[in-house]
Amino acid sequence: MVITATGLSKHYGSTLAVDDLSFKVRDGVVTGFLGPNGAGKSTTMRMIIGLDHPSGGNVSIDGVRYRDLRWPLREVGALLDAKAVHPGRSARNHLRTIALANKIPTARVDEVLDIVGLTAVAGRKVGKYSLGMSQRLGIAAALLGDPKVLLFDEPVNGLDPEGILWVRQLLKGLAAEGRTIFLSSHLMSEMAQTATDLVVIGRGRLIADTTVDNFVSSHTVPTVEVRTGDQDALAELLVAAGATVVTTPDGALGVTALDAPTIGQMALTAGIALHELTPVRASLEEVFMEMTSGAQEYATTPMDPGAHA
Repeated sequence: MVITATGLSKHYGSTLAVDDLSFKVRDGVVTGFLGPNGAGKSTTMRMIIGLDHPSGGNVSIDGVRYRDLRWPLREVGALLDAKAVHPGRSARNHLRTIALANKIPTARVDEVLDIVGLTAVAGRKVGKYSLGMSQRLGIAAALLGDPKVLLFDEPVNGLDPEGILWVRQLLKGLAAEGRTIFLSSHLMSEMAQTATDLVVIGRGRLIADTTVDNFVSSHTVPTVEVRTGDQDALAELLVAAGATVVTTPDGALGVTALDAPTIGQMALTAGIALHELTPVRASLEEVFMEMTSGAQEYATTPMDPGAHA
């Protein structure tokens, strides 16, 4: 099942939260949804599942609007706010209520509690849950109807490293089953390890709709880091071959315009021993920060260490 947004817009009074946004989320992979705070990610997700009505454009799931689905929770599961649960209910009763309202067998409740690791505390009132436990309960609710489409807004907030790893493996496993996974997170290192595709927005507008690899590679200059005992001779050789060579802060040579195999072969032919030959790739975080540098809602100013001396 594919999520398709076409010309999607949303106004809150005079504020334009989402601006003519078009993208597709395909099945079988995890698609990351990135943007600075205030970019419109949560609003977009709310419009996908009908909690907010678009001011313009439309969004559908396999061509059908969420509100037109006969049994929405069996087709689309979502975690948008982990704390949006009655604090006086137990986790088990919370999930049973959802199951009964959607004609989902109540046996499924214990199945999802086991999947998310909450079986031992299923009878405890949700108001006593930590943020990490609430996130797990929200994931259980999203999984309850065994849907083909899943939306997760910051699902690893409050989770410890083991919990973050568990979410990563869970999402990859669900995608491998052919499900459509749409995931927002501010943890760039985690997104780089989890997502295959990316939708990136800033100030409500689309910046990129592509794969993670293409997003990083298309906005960076390939560089090779080289170390040798005869840097001057190697640098001269590489520059003569058309490369750009700079000395990095830690004393290596940073080479662009030549790839690692070519550099290695040239050094071998010239009799120059290499101590290191490493292709360097920019991180997702570095590229994201560069591409969204003008799209933050809240811009910060570096502090002067001596300002309050």
